[in-house]
Amino acid sequence: MATAQVLAFMQKTAEDAKLRDELENLLGVGDGNISGAAELDAEELAALRGEMAPKVVDFASQHGFEFSTEELVQVIDSFAQHQAGEMSDDEFSEILGVPVNREHAEHKKRIANPLRRLARYLSKTYLGIDPDEESE
Repeated sequence: MATAQVLAFMQKTAEDAKLRDELENLLGVGDGNISGAAELDAEELAALRGEMAPKVVDFASQHGFEFSTEELVQVIDSFAQHQAGEMSDDEFSEILGVPVNREHAEHKKRIANPLRRLARYLSKTYLGIDPDEESE
């Protein structure tokens, strides 16, 4: 899936300093880290959506990532829309082909309160009681 290649390339910019520096020089804006919505600044978004997109696709291809300009722009647009609140988590996940882990989201809700998380830990560790099993 080409979207996966775009995402893999974007993630690699966070992990590989040399790649990040080369991308920064190519774009002429930002810091070269385009690994996520929080890392994409307005100048990088504009460059990746505009005339630099084909050059970034060629650059990515030289580093083993194969995707089209349209696929890059679609992913970048999705990140921008999600960051701006114009796209729900479900829509964002569907476009990117990444499933939403609803069990994880429910688990996070149950343990969001630090005091509750501590109580769960102590119950499991010292009393052998799993609060999740009792409530089901």
